[in-house]
Amino acid sequence: MWLIFLPSFSGSYYLDKVKMETQSAKFRVLIYGYGNPGRQDDGLGNAFVEKIEAWAVENNLSGFEFDSNYQLNIEDASAIADKDLVIFADASTEEIENFLLTRVDAETAVTFTTHAASPGYIVKLCEELYGKKPAVFLLHIKGYSWEFQEGLTAKAAENLTCAIAKMKIKLLDPRSMIEGHSPVNF
Repeated sequence: MWLIFLPSFSGSYYLDKVKMETQSAKFRVLIYGYGNPGRQDDGLGNAFVEKIEAWAVENNLSGFEFDSNYQLNIEDASAIADKDLVIFADASTEEIENFLLTRVDAETAVTFTTHAASPGYIVKLCEELYGKKPAVFLLHIKGYSWEFQEGLTAKAAENLTCAIAKMKIKLLDPRSMIEGHSPVNF
């Protein structure tokens, strides 16, 4: 596969749109962000989905679905059952530099309360109820502030920009993420 980078008049680069359409259409991909945009950086997952969806629409990419919510729900097991690849995106308080992409399976921190379900729990339900095992990853985007206020902090917005740039490359040809379900290196 060849990806062709061509200079634009603004000095930036763009990818050959024909190649992008060819690669993305082969797979069914769900990008699902969750968090509370009313709590500053907790809205990173939702912001990720909004920006990636705009990019996909702008570039006429097919094969993608987008969703966001305040939290994952058990019904989301049905939403991932017919996908080849699922990327959950969430704000993180972990000690990471700016973002981290990790594999999620039925054994990954499986938790459920009356208020929230973990990505691992959604994967486990999908396997148990539908017998399906899509490739699932969690994009952890580093956040810093969780006050009741809309809008991301400047540093969280930088982390989001970095995560988006790297994920665009992976999403143009998601084969390496789907085949083998191996952790992704950037």
